Amino acid sequence: MKQFTIKNPVTIKGVGLHTGKAVSLTFKPAPANHGYRFQRIDLPEQPVLPADVRLVVSTNRGTTLRSGEAQVATVEHVLSALTGLGIDNVLMEIDGAEMPIMDGTSLPFVEALQQAGQEALDADREYFVVTEPISYKDELLGIELLALPAESFEATVMIDFNSKVLGQQFAALHTMEDYQEEIAPCRTFVFVHELEKLLEMGLIKGGDMDNAIVIADRKMEQAELDRLAEKMGKQSIKVDSEGVLNTVKLHFQNEPARHKLLDVIGDLALIGKPIQGKIVATKPGHTANVEFAKILKKHLLEKRRLLGIPKYDPEKEPLYDINKISQMLPHRFPFLLVDKIIELTENHVVGVKNVTMNEPFFQGHFPNNPIFPGVLQIEAMAQTGGILALHNVPDPGNWDTYFLKIENTKFKAKVVPGDTLILKMELIEPIRRGIAHMQGTAYVGNKIVSEGELTAQIVRRNKDASANEA
Repeated sequence: MKQFTIKNPVTIKGVGLHTGKAVSLTFKPAPANHGYRFQRIDLPEQPVLPADVRLVVSTNRGTTLRSGEAQVATVEHVLSALTGLGIDNVLMEIDGAEMPIMDGTSLPFVEALQQAGQEALDADREYFVVTEPISYKDELLGIELLALPAESFEATVMIDFNSKVLGQQFAALHTMEDYQEEIAPCRTFVFVHELEKLLEMGLIKGGDMDNAIVIADRKMEQAELDRLAEKMGKQSIKVDSEGVLNTVKLHFQNEPARHKLLDVIGDLALIGKPIQGKIVATKPGHTANVEFAKILKKHLLEKRRLLGIPKYDPEKEPLYDINKISQMLPHRFPFLLVDKIIELTENHVVGVKNVTMNEPFFQGHFPNNPIFPGVLQIEAMAQTGGILALHNVPDPGNWDTYFLKIENTKFKAKVVPGDTLILKMELIEPIRRGIAHMQGTAYVGNKIVSEGELTAQIVRRNKDASANEA
């Protein structure tokens, strides 16, 4: 199946649930492999935040992403709508720090995106295919999320708040084709005791009792209901026979469980790929959803690295030999750590480093036990990534690359003299303003020996840079 984006931009306006501030959200078409990205157009640099579970900084009454000083909150309903409609790539321009809450469902976003139309792109959709059970458990709270192999996406949810009113509820989605009718119209819910605390904390300033199901989990006198009505700007409130405040009527008897399923879909979209598998969630919430998404993301990256092991044929002519590499990179003996480039596209590069006993650092690392230093493996990755970053620059020899950040680095096996180190660098996001963010993986044979995320800046020579040269 091909990837999809939207045909035309579409804007939706509302207020943030917690900030109460008016915001405008514009969905814009995006190219293949762009994924979901938020752009804070109200900030000076208009920073872009990928919908990535690694950027989650809060799961308090919603899921919040942050990159640097920029953040976007309550992203789960928007991401759920995009996933439910099978849209893979979109840029979301937002002029505030929080997504609009609208009516507490994902339906307004679904309707806006349908108005924009869908367009197929010239790239195949890549799924995270669940091939074995993957689970997350919180034994103390009785929470469990499980991913199982299945032919397509499906999900079941069970909630249990130990409430006489709500009780245990179950919800299921057997195919994404039912998402719009069965899941999208389902509102968020809150218990009265939670509502009172949130109001006291100065939160839910944009909340309205029309966009949430409010459950009276204890007996309330009319005088107390009147005070609550005044705080929420309602003339009167009473509790109906179902234990739900009469500000709304349930769309489904199990609407709270269906909304939890909506949230699960939105939070799991943060792994970056649609899921082919069955999700079974017991008592899920944003915190558990995000922790489970981190586990799934780890499995996804591991699968991609193992499936994407470069094939090295020593008899095949390299794209760049050492002489061409020396024309592009400023590094020289004893610090030039790439011998040849064997693959190069717009999004990835593969280099080769032949490790020999003649390397000068083996004298001290370590005598009688020569081991290629992990820090130099990262440096070799960075130099390989520099080729990717510079290959479209008209005069690459006049540019340098400087480290800005190294994250999530792991060393999994020793590299010793005689090994051939295969260095694969993949762009995590497009290069913008000279900033290259890449995933690096180093292999010896079919074995991953090291990996990490590297961020570097491309700088024309003689310009200042406030970082260490790669």
